[in-house]
Amino acid sequence: MIFTETKLKGAFVIDIEPHADLRGFFARAFCQQEFEAHGLKPVIAQTNIAFNQKSGTLRGMHFQFAPAAETKLVRCTRGAIHDIIVDLRPESPTYLQHVAAELSERNFRALYVPERFAHGYQGLQDETETHYQVGEFYTP
Repeated sequence: MIFTETKLKGAFVIDIEPHADLRGFFARAFCQQEFEAHGLKPVIAQTNIAFNQKSGTLRGMHFQFAPAAETKLVRCTRGAIHDIIVDLRPESPTYLQHVAAELSERNFRALYVPERFAHGYQGLQDETETHYQVGEFYTP
């Protein structure tokens, strides 16, 4: 996997490194050791899927306060999304700044969202599916 830290400390765009042959390719999408080596929390408490029927559907901005602050690893497995995260850490030099990334079924890219960040996205195509690995249980 290729980890590219964004301007928001602790937030990463993660690309796969496909190993291709005549059948297609194989790539690792998550590795606890690689996440730990980059200082990320590799805990997965839940895995969620969101499906959006229509292009333009907006989801977010979502976050959870401590003690249920959560990390997210977000990947678009069908269609494409414009994904946005916002730094909500008041002590951070990038407080209230945001980063956006396009995640799609074609680029296989993921976005790692640290604790205390808001996360949301807009569907760019009809019938978009987004897959989340979340580091904390949902707490309303």
